[in-house]
Amino acid sequence: MPRSVSRGVVALLLSCALLLTTAACGSNDTQSANAASAPSASASFEKQKLAKTRFVANAGLAAGATYQWIVKPYRAGKFKKGADGRTFALVKAGLAGAFTYNRLKAALNNAEGDPLLSKAVAPLSAGIDSLKDLGTKLRKGEAGDADVGAFENVINSVKDAGRSAGAEVEDKVPSTSQLGG
Repeated sequence: MPRSVSRGVVALLLSCALLLTTAACGSNDTQSANAASAPSASASFEKQKLAKTRFVANAGLAAGATYQWIVKPYRAGKFKKGADGRTFALVKAGLAGAFTYNRLKAALNNAEGDPLLSKAVAPLSAGIDSLKDLGTKLRKGEAGDADVGAFENVINSVKDAGRSAGAEVEDKVPSTSQLGG
């Protein structure tokens, strides 16, 4: 049997097996379907309990990335024309800016699971949205004091909001592979 035909037969058999197993898993029992769609009290408790933990983790990664790859190199003069390692510092800062924005958006989503935390971070949404394009600006070497200050201000506001809701945020520096991933 030619190789292409045998691959086709294997693919067909695997597809059929997959369809049969998913059909067999379906249930006509409406009671079990209704029970699965209704949230349980323990599920909402777990969501709220983990909301603060996830908020702290995401906000901590954002704060660590901002300090390590944006604020610290900027203060050291790494972004100035002619500085040693400028290109690499700008690329890392651009990645860190995009990473920070992503983790702060995730932290806002996490905060929705906790009523107190959600109220504390709600006013910060516009500030976080203002960071959206700053990663690109950093990568291109077009960022200035105000741009770096915007990152610092938003991070400090998120930390303060977390602290006021009982979710202390500490800087956690992500690895360079986390920045790129």
